[in-house]
Amino acid sequence: MTSSFHDTRWTLVSRSRGEDPQAKAALSELCAAYYAPVVAFLRRDGRAEDVARDLAHDFFAKLLEGGTIDGADPLRGKFRSYLLMVLKRFAANQRDRDHAAKRGGGQVHAVIDGGSEQTGAGLQIADASIESPDVAFDREWALTLLARALAQLERDMREDGKSTQFETLKPWLTAEGDAAPQSEAAAKLGMSIEAMKVAVHRLRKRFRETVKVEIAQTLGHAGDVNEEMDALMRALRK
Repeated sequence: MTSSFHDTRWTLVSRSRGEDPQAKAALSELCAAYYAPVVAFLRRDGRAEDVARDLAHDFFAKLLEGGTIDGADPLRGKFRSYLLMVLKRFAANQRDRDHAAKRGGGQVHAVIDGGSEQTGAGLQIADASIESPDVAFDREWALTLLARALAQLERDMREDGKSTQFETLKPWLTAEGDAAPQSEAAAKLGMSIEAMKVAVHRLRKRFRETVKVEIAQTLGHAGDVNEEMDALMRALRK
């Protein structure tokens, strides 16, 4: 874990309100980490892939320009929650503009009756099997965060001179390891099966701590880390 939550990217943005170079760099890193979740939200909200990506670029450009972030208070919440709130507002405003453009603005329009109560014509029943934009956002956030943590762990292991061990044991950080022959991995590393199991346990523990560090960068309170870990697990189960 980080030694001080005062040094997280989110609290750095808070203290300076995004005005100094350090804070702008911190906000840029946060935005980069949330690009995929934002695209996932916009796609599930009804946009095509290319439109969602263009809108995501516009959204982050406005965020990085300054002003938008000034109303945020990391000491009262999480960057994930704040970003989702701002994103919903952005998406709603964008939809209003699109609808206004389609209506032609200023023209008189006839109101078309969608059907009577007897026929039920025009009645739309939501499909419960289709995930909401919020769920899509959270799931992509969880997957992106795990990928970033895995990449950081790989860098750390390489610096420790343990690249081969990481590459060999990486499948045991996911479900892939369940089907992998432990004897082959142990032989490759020159370990006994028992020693390899210990190494896997240590790698998993280190990975979990790396995930916590990644999460901590988006929080204002150390006590929120476990709460966000729980949220991550829920998002992966959905």
